Amino acid sequence: MKDILTYLQILVGICLIVFILLQQRGTALGSAFGGEGGFYGTRRGIQKKLFWATVILGALFIILALSRLILV
Repeated sequence: MKDILTYLQILVGICLIVFILLQQRGTALGSAFGGEGGFYGTRRGIQKKLFWATVILGALFIILALSRLILV
């Protein structure tokens, strides 16, 4: 069980890093792929989903870390 939690935490951590790197402060998602963002507006569409996926992955990472700590 501990090994499964370890591998799951590594996978969630890698996904969390990727999702955080896709979000650029003050610019839209298009600027990550070469576009320019002149202003910051509200999150819409994929940006909103990416933000909430990052929040969920962060919470899942913390839960996995605490559960590994308790099971040791």
